[in-house]
Amino acid sequence: MNVVEKAAANLRPNAVDFERFRLRTFLESLSLAELDTRSEAVDLAGIAEVMEGNQKAVLFRSAGPEKAELAGNVMGGRARIAAAFGVKPDGLLKEMQRRLRNKPEIFEVSRAEAPCQAVVLTGDDADVTRLPVHLQHGADGGPYISASIDYVIDPKTGWTNVGLRRLMLRSSKETGIDLVAPSDLKAIYEANAAAGKPTPVSFVVGAHPIDHVVGTMRLPVDELGLVSMLRDAPVAVVKSVTNDIRVPADAEYVIEGYLDEHGHREPEGPYGEFLGYYGAVKRNPVFHLTAITHRKDALFQTSTIGGKTLGRTDTAQLSALRTEIMVWRALEVAVREPVAVYATTSSGGAFNVRVALRQRVPGEARNAIGACMGALANCKNVYVVDPDVDIFSDEQMDWAMATRFQPDRDLIVMSGMRTLPLDPSLPPGSRVGAKAGYDLTWPFGTADRLEVRVPAPPKFSGKRFPSVEAALADGPKFFEELMTAVGSRDGREVVRTLGSLRDKLALDRDGEGRYFIKLGPANDK
Repeated sequence: MNVVEKAAANLRPNAVDFERFRLRTFLESLSLAELDTRSEAVDLAGIAEVMEGNQKAVLFRSAGPEKAELAGNVMGGRARIAAAFGVKPDGLLKEMQRRLRNKPEIFEVSRAEAPCQAVVLTGDDADVTRLPVHLQHGADGGPYISASIDYVIDPKTGWTNVGLRRLMLRSSKETGIDLVAPSDLKAIYEANAAAGKPTPVSFVVGAHPIDHVVGTMRLPVDELGLVSMLRDAPVAVVKSVTNDIRVPADAEYVIEGYLDEHGHREPEGPYGEFLGYYGAVKRNPVFHLTAITHRKDALFQTSTIGGKTLGRTDTAQLSALRTEIMVWRALEVAVREPVAVYATTSSGGAFNVRVALRQRVPGEARNAIGACMGALANCKNVYVVDPDVDIFSDEQMDWAMATRFQPDRDLIVMSGMRTLPLDPSLPPGSRVGAKAGYDLTWPFGTADRLEVRVPAPPKFSGKRFPSVEAALADGPKFFEELMTAVGSRDGREVVRTLGSLRDKLALDRDGEGRYFIKLGPANDK
């Protein structure tokens, strides 16, 4: 029992709710606008086509010859992820930041209690090819389990690491696994392999969206505790059947086994990657199956990844949320007042990042650009705007680029930086690349000029006066203020009044166009 579990040992509720955070419960909470239910029988070969570009989560009631229940594209929309956290989309980032300050609460339940171990399959009964795993993309190396969340214990710390990993079916007892990109699991695996030891791992398949968000995070903590923190609730865990790894007891399926110690030796891929292109064949470790456990009414899960409708995929939405959290944390240190952060899902949720910033001192826009580039290797293009620009609007971002950006002044290019090898624009084999920052803010101290103010319909709010002349005596006024001053809902009578007062009061206009009484001979009479 580790420190987190010891601290929470006495927190077990009298009645454990195993349904609140299960995948099926979440799907049942969705409206018809967010859930596409397919009751008719569907071959596994037809699953991918139904989900491609689908803006909804999809629930297949009868998938494959086993007539299994299968859910897909569950996290493929920000509104659904926000609903999982109980907030609206514009409150999601703030809510996650609040929950990340929670104290984790974990308690262990017995195997007899855990719904995820209601059915236990070992030996010849454990067979990954009996699960409803489908071919996702035409050139994929085989059917992939794409919604799996890996739970692994780091021998150095005793902490549980949680990540998202894909598994390519190789046989009834083996799968490939992608461990090429830098990750905590890769570091754990390579340390074990160097010592000649296998790496035990348990994969959860069929989980609440919050647990998938946990899998995207990379924080120096026991990430089993992150499940509790982001759920905003205590988490019941159970020890796996064939290893000592604890997993959430409310999971739909758990696939147990180990990565052998023989290293990156077997071909894995190709696979349609999260940037919208295929990843080539790689040499990767092999996962060996030891057990499959699941609920009695288990619901399998698949994730959407890659393709032309990239922004609607599970991976892009999850990646964007992770990027925004990590970038926000970096900005809190680098600048005084970040206002909003948005990672575009159409760029895979990481490559293009937009930041709205309230600059308090010169240079903060460039500091923000540097902070974003350094926060994540995947962050490639950073756009920083003033608070009046809606970073969630492509239209307003295009407007800011067109009107506030001078390439020779506001473009920042950094070369030789660590980047994502999957970026297809890199030369083959390269692990470094260039990053660009676009400063779309007004030069510091110039944002009050009339020429940079955004036109908007008049509001007609302000002080009232008995006459136009009295209003002008109070000080310079825009035409809107003069209409407001006398309660005009027309304006033309104000024009006529100004015409009659022009010579009488020696009216003039200041640099911003406000009417004022000019000091001079007309006032001396």
